Amino acid sequence: MLVVTAHAANEAPGTYRPEAGKFPPLEKAHSYRGELVFVDHANRRGSLRLTSGGIFRTTAPHPFALLPYAVVRYHGAPADLRDIPLGTMLHVRAFLPPDPKTSAVPVLPVNNREKSPAGNLGTAPAENHVLLLEDEPSYCQREGLVWELKELEIKNREGTIFASREAQNNAKAKPSDETLTFDAATRIWRGRECLRIEHLIADKTWPAEGKKALGGQVVNLGITWRPTPGGVFGRFHLSDIWLDDEAMQNATQHQTELHKTFIRSRWIPAWVDAVEYGKFGRATVTATLFGGMDASLYADFKPGITALMNGVENTLKHTEGGTAGPTQMAARGKLIEVRGNPFLPQIDSETKSDSEKKSAGLPESVGNQNSASPPLGSSGIQIRFETDLITEGMRPTRIVKVRPSSWPDVHLPREEYLGNGASNIHERFPTPAIFPTY
Repeated sequence: MLVVTAHAANEAPGTYRPEAGKFPPLEKAHSYRGELVFVDHANRRGSLRLTSGGIFRTTAPHPFALLPYAVVRYHGAPADLRDIPLGTMLHVRAFLPPDPKTSAVPVLPVNNREKSPAGNLGTAPAENHVLLLEDEPSYCQREGLVWELKELEIKNREGTIFASREAQNNAKAKPSDETLTFDAATRIWRGRECLRIEHLIADKTWPAEGKKALGGQVVNLGITWRPTPGGVFGRFHLSDIWLDDEAMQNATQHQTELHKTFIRSRWIPAWVDAVEYGKFGRATVTATLFGGMDASLYADFKPGITALMNGVENTLKHTEGGTAGPTQMAARGKLIEVRGNPFLPQIDSETKSDSEKKSAGLPESVGNQNSASPPLGSSGIQIRFETDLITEGMRPTRIVKVRPSSWPDVHLPREEYLGNGASNIHERFPTPAIFPTY
């Protein structure tokens, strides 16, 4: 389960930008919420329609890009952008572009969140590089929140539900009340069953018509947006209702398995902390694996195994892909050390001094079981990879991808790799011109 120990602060616009080789502090992130309206999954970017005090449907889509180490959560599990349906309402923690010159989305003035385009204040913040992107169930699980259903009104298998989002362990926290719509397309999950509205009507859980008090029933909700009759501009819609813990756990497990399969075919991302060069192309690369993924993926990184490492761009596209797949041009070698991996027994019982760790390229906290949790975006796991043929992309602060040799060797679709050095700057750093202006 994802744990975030700090909360984002909606502080006055500043000049903080994430730095290469450093995971940014979450407390400096700007938070907002919006509807996913466009996805360019291959380049890890898209657009959100942000909530505000204005008319929601008239708000222009706001572009965003995922940081290389961004954590994406859907149904309480790790996810890729391609997994999230359009229309889903998402919670965001984001920063200014690390390097405006290579931003894959438009760069805006740092005070842009103070502006009010078309009367919708704060719907185009300059903080459009995302560290954490999560749907409603993921957000509630992480924040310790639950939805309680108070009352419904129904006619012809559609209607409204009055619900309240409340803190589980904080009686003083102010609840967030909303009226949400549902219809015959809303999926209702109970245990291992997927129900329709008529099923609840047939077993008299819900009436066929009229109002019914629901008594504060605790549920998880999937929230989307769709046009609503009657000129109601800020009302959201229920895509899913999970009636019990078993139903939510099933959804979480399914998404977890989907993401595990995806990562094993695309490799796990990391960045290079240090490189120790040897003779004739030999080198030892120290790298930190990015976080937010299932424990079983990290458990495959064991000392002594054969592994492959390949340079990637900030969009996580392999710089060497080609028709033969990323394996052909990747550096091959062994993991000579894996530190900070809680899913492995600690085979190195010696406690290294800070100076020894520094000389090996290891941060002082890695390998210390009593140290604080790693920052969001980091797994806290550091590997040392020895190869006899290092490639250009493996330099300190650069992004790489790594896979144990036991993972499948597959060829990627054309949009997910660069053209073997022949690509132009717009393929390396996709131009923001794809996004329309309003």
